[in-house]
Amino acid sequence: MNTKMIRYILGKMLGVEAVLLLLPASVALIYQEFSGVFFLVPAAILCVVYLLTGVKRPENRTIYGKEGMIIVAGAWILWSLFGALPFSLSGSIPNYVDAVFETVSGFTTTGSTILTDIEALPKGMLFWRSFTHWVGGMGVLVFVMVLTTLDKKSSMHLMRAEVPGPEKDKLVPKSSSTARILYGMYLGMTAIEVILLMFGGMNLYDSLIFSFGTAGTGGFANYAASVGHFNSVYIDSVITIFMILFGVNFNLYFFLLLGDRKAVWKNEELRAYLLIIFAAATAITLNISSQYPNPLKAFRYAIFQVASVITTTGYATADYTVWPMFSQCVLLFLMVIGACASSTGGGAKVARVLMVLKCIKREIMQLVHPKAVSIIRVNGKKVGPDILRSLYIYMMAYMGLIMGSVLLVSLDNMDFGVTFSSVLTTVNNVGPGIGAVGPNGSFADFSPLSKLIFCCDMLAGRLEIFPFLMLFTVSAWNRKF
Repeated sequence: MNTKMIRYILGKMLGVEAVLLLLPASVALIYQEFSGVFFLVPAAILCVVYLLTGVKRPENRTIYGKEGMIIVAGAWILWSLFGALPFSLSGSIPNYVDAVFETVSGFTTTGSTILTDIEALPKGMLFWRSFTHWVGGMGVLVFVMVLTTLDKKSSMHLMRAEVPGPEKDKLVPKSSSTARILYGMYLGMTAIEVILLMFGGMNLYDSLIFSFGTAGTGGFANYAASVGHFNSVYIDSVITIFMILFGVNFNLYFFLLLGDRKAVWKNEELRAYLLIIFAAATAITLNISSQYPNPLKAFRYAIFQVASVITTTGYATADYTVWPMFSQCVLLFLMVIGACASSTGGGAKVARVLMVLKCIKREIMQLVHPKAVSIIRVNGKKVGPDILRSLYIYMMAYMGLIMGSVLLVSLDNMDFGVTFSSVLTTVNNVGPGIGAVGPNGSFADFSPLSKLIFCCDMLAGRLEIFPFLMLFTVSAWNRKF
């Protein structure tokens, strides 16, 4: 275990967070809010930590997969713990556990909240709250790799541990260059959305808040009614389109930049993702049409909620908890499916669902034709046994995490729908659930223990379980892998 290199990278990361805290402090200054001071205190602490641990590079810079996982999990936890300090110190969220919950929800792009009066927070605090979505959307390690320099092996292990999806593909040979390409596309798409929202009548501050939430597929808003506050067909449409776009595998955008449109359309995951969205939106439109004046308006609200849930964004333009049970069940299924691999969305990922279905199909075919040799292919490529093994283990760990969390959260004695959906929505980084934790509710009534469990669920879900579990598996730290 190269502990010096782990301390060095974590120290460098905390130094980057110190710089990021200056942004909401500047916003507070612009709006003449005293709350900006409470960003400077943790920024100063982080600067000291950086000077002590993140300046002098160790002689032994070798790290392996286990160090990568520990660094990634440790970084997300430390960023959340320090990122919660402005909320707690300012009194915006007096309880530190609540502040950590809100910050973890922000960085993991979950969007679940304990706040019951969002609009009471200062603008600087609301900016930081939403900005955590944007930073966490592509990954805090990837963000640091864009701003700093790490050696090739270090960056490779960090990318593999943090980038979500069953396969971690590099766009170019160097992982640091891949990170810059990803963030270049990410920044460009965010900027376009900001401009389009401003065309729809939003001011710059609001357009930044909602673009941060859309790009990171997080869902934090500065209004209690979320996107529904604007009651605008244009704004609904822009955010719906961009939620769907940010739920697409970013590697496909790179292919588009290279002019390889055929490779994009042939991508099975993309086709399945778009088909699921269309089918779910159509089914819900038919189911809720009696609650709206015309089918077009029903479709407007259905497609927005479908895009919001499958991409695990969590924005809302309607209270879907009052929709028929069929529509609520469809949305619960979409929470589990999630967006595409290597996107900013959460969930199990469409690629994994596709592979599971193909595995089921193969087993059925082998029962019918025992001597037949069936090969599972995705996008025309053979899926190797190592990937399938990882898939099976991930799905088992995923189900185990949900069942264990539901059991512990049930100690709060909430009804089953609220208990189950609260765990499901945090593990899949969606945000709102059903009932008391729906679009118009919050997680405020849960006990501190449950909130800490939700924090673990959000982190485990965002990091795809194993990097987070590795941090607590001391017996594996001394093994070389």
